[in-house]
Amino acid sequence: MLASTTARATLRRHRNFRGGALWCFHFRGGNVGCRRRESSRRCLKLGAAMAKSKFEYVRDFEADDTCLAHCWVVVRLDGRNFHRFAEKHNFTKPNDSRALHLMTKCAQTVMEELEDIVIAYGQSDEYSFVFKRKSNWFKRRARIFPTSIWLLLILITDLQTVVFATAECFDGRVVVYPSNQTLKDYLSWRQADCHINNLYNTVFWALVQQSGLTPIQAQERLQGTLTADKNEILFSEFNINYNNEPLMYRKGTVLIWQKVDEVTTKEVRLPAEMEGKKMVVTRTRTKAVPLHCDIIGDAFWKEHPEILDEDS
Repeated sequence: MLASTTARATLRRHRNFRGGALWCFHFRGGNVGCRRRESSRRCLKLGAAMAKSKFEYVRDFEADDTCLAHCWVVVRLDGRNFHRFAEKHNFTKPNDSRALHLMTKCAQTVMEELEDIVIAYGQSDEYSFVFKRKSNWFKRRARIFPTSIWLLLILITDLQTVVFATAECFDGRVVVYPSNQTLKDYLSWRQADCHINNLYNTVFWALVQQSGLTPIQAQERLQGTLTADKNEILFSEFNINYNNEPLMYRKGTVLIWQKVDEVTTKEVRLPAEMEGKKMVVTRTRTKAVPLHCDIIGDAFWKEHPEILDEDS
């Protein structure tokens, strides 16, 4: 058996990816094979000397991409080649509830893994994750934020369902917002974009699927139309009131932290009893809860002031 000072390799999950997909080796006690304390010290000195080699100057070419302190960090992921992906998996047009629910489920898991995310917003093939002002995740490195979340989202997507045999790819970007108002305006912009795109797609696919127009003909029919024109086409030609469409399609999905009561059945057995008794146990947990509501107005933010709270 190796001495206590001998290096031991242990396989441990990366602390930022507790889902079990990413693993790394951690070595304790020095370099493997150094059986004596003196040998360990010599190995450590050798490692330090190698780290200061003449080639280390190349690190000077790395750009400093640390996000500004005390600012909201927003990571937005967008589906890459999503039209081709939707065709391959036969998505329902204009909205596929399976895909939207899957995206939300994956985003919830991302929030549970990265607890510094205070709110997330998703629509269509995109999701935005907002990190708290004081967050120090990934040392606030701008290029690491999106790649880490992207990888985690891909792994979760692949594990959550067998509906999609091939994991989707995402493009990611990081934007820093200095004030509460600019953050609210960003989220309002994404929800307004959701409304514009969904209204267009609802009319477009109604013309294609119900009126028999080709995609090019439907596009020409809608060219130059305003919101009122699209609503009129839906109502007069297809008897569709756009305001009655599901909120998930019109408003997107907002994920916030809320306390939720979980009810489970537990068997309790006393020492003097042969058989246990089943008891209902209620536990309160804080979970990422999906909402389909308006976030452009002030009502949402007044109802959930903890989102923008510095100490939340």
